[in-house]
Amino acid sequence: MARGWLKAVADTPDIRAEVEVVGLVDVNPAAATSLAGEFGLTDAVIGSDLAAVLAETAADVVFDVVIPSARHDVVATALAHGCHVLSEKPMASSIEEGRAMIAQAAAAGKVHAIVQNRRFIAGIRRIRRLVESGALGELTAIHCDFFIGAHFGGFREEMDNVLLLDMAIHTFDAARFVAGKVPVAVYCHESNPRGSWYAHGAAANAIFEFSDDVTFTYRGSWCAEGANTSWESRWRIIGTQGTLLWDGAEDFQAHRVSGTEGFLRPVDSIPMPEAANVAQTHGHASVIADFLTAIKTGRTPETASNDNINSLAMVFAAIESARTRQRVTL
Repeated sequence: MARGWLKAVADTPDIRAEVEVVGLVDVNPAAATSLAGEFGLTDAVIGSDLAAVLAETAADVVFDVVIPSARHDVVATALAHGCHVLSEKPMASSIEEGRAMIAQAAAAGKVHAIVQNRRFIAGIRRIRRLVESGALGELTAIHCDFFIGAHFGGFREEMDNVLLLDMAIHTFDAARFVAGKVPVAVYCHESNPRGSWYAHGAAANAIFEFSDDVTFTYRGSWCAEGANTSWESRWRIIGTQGTLLWDGAEDFQAHRVSGTEGFLRPVDSIPMPEAANVAQTHGHASVIADFLTAIKTGRTPETASNDNINSLAMVFAAIESARTRQRVTL
């Protein structure tokens, strides 16, 4: 994952002009050394102790690309050394840890944001713009399907609640962004289907209640072989006057009711708007750019931890609902 971050920096001229990678920290220094060689970071300090590398380099920013269980200590250490922090998702291993990091960032006067790179893609930005335009009428529901047979190996196959915690948060966050609503409650059923190569929770079905009576449903599996969806999920967005279908890639189908007669009312096609700002459609690079701009200007980044904790809360509420088999309020 760190390779993806460094590639975003290296391949984006505006970011490359602002960011100098001065250190790489890994529990396995050989991995950091290899990555430094791959990206020509010949002057980067390599180490396994974050505090020591920060002291040696006097870094301004930490890119936190660690497994969720290590995130709290990494963020706390970085903030204590006066660094702004951009963290991988999920932002914490618990709501309590998430709140603690928000408080630590506020006390330090530093920016802490989360890489929700999948809201920074053209499809999500175009959907949000269509919903905001009112072309579908008032939003009533969002339905997302995610089915991929993903063979990662490594830590994901050993995680509890792997789909909800490590992947579904992308769709949860994107749905919250598209809807522009507040998550209120959830009922979720989680399972680990026969044939799953994951230790726990490779599949889940969740029904969320959003503010203003908007419903968001999620059906997902990371061990569904034979008919993969897009990594962005397959979407159906319903309004009082029309519906948008998106395959998670390039296929958009939007229609609005055009008549008032008949058992099934006639519909007209709705043209899909382009993203309002192309600079916000480049995934990791766009998140990093937004983060750097926030540091320079003092504005709040779009994925600031004190907002993104609402997406994390959706995940943990879904996990709690699955555990208790009860509706859980957020």
